This record gives sequence, structure tokens and C-alpha cells, in this order.
Amino acid sequence: VQLQASGGGLVQAGESLRLSCAASGRTVSTYVMGWFRQAPGKEREFVAGITGISGSVGATAYADSLKGRFIISRDNAKNTVYLQMNSLKPEDTAVYYCAADKDATWFITRSHSPYDYWGQGTQVTVSS
Repeated sequence: VQLQASGGGLVQAGESLRLSCAASGRTVSTYVMGWFRQAPGKEREFVAGITGISGSVGATAYADSLKGRFIISRDNAKNTVYLQMNSLKPEDTAVYYCAADKDATWFITRSHSPYDYWGQGTQVTVSS
């Protein structure tokens, strides 16, 4: 499985961005998919996750600090996962990674270690 993240860029505080994560090699419709981010000098942190068709279809989880501003979704026909980011803040500046957990069905892990496949990351920079 290859994951290709895109959609990052430079925006001003308060603006929105939508990230995409396109999977290739096989369908990821049964996988839990996640978004993580890593800011300079900080550890990689969980942003959001979404279950696949084997579990509670489309169930989502978010980092508490991001709930209400970020929305994760997936289009299984396109083998793609999205992260809609609204009301962006300078502290959202980071490299955003998508990841796939092939062994999970209904449980969204917030730790990065169980995820099997990772995209290359896309830079999001929010200016004040």
C-alpha cells in the first residue's frame, strides 16, 4: 500500500485547508485510517481517525484539542481519505501525515506505532 498525502500549503489564521490521502496498491476500505502531525521539535501526534467498512462504518475520533475544527472523512470508491481543517491557527503548523492500520477494524488507535503504512507528509503552515 502506498499513501500519497496532498493539499498542504501556506494559509492565514482563520482560513481552511482540505488535505487528501490517496491510497494505491490495494483497497484500504477495511482499514482504519488516521491523520497525524509533527511540528518542529515535537513528537508526532494523533489528529483524527476513521474506521473502515468492517467496523462501525465511518466512526471517527479526534484529538480533543481539535474536535470541532477538523473533520475526517473517506471516499472508499476513490480509495481516499480527507482531512478538512477549518479556523486554522498558527499552532496547527506542522507536517501532516496520513496512515493506515490494516489490522484494526472498529478501534481507532491514537498511538502512531500500530499503523502499518504512512504517506510522505504534506506541510501546512499557518501565518498569524
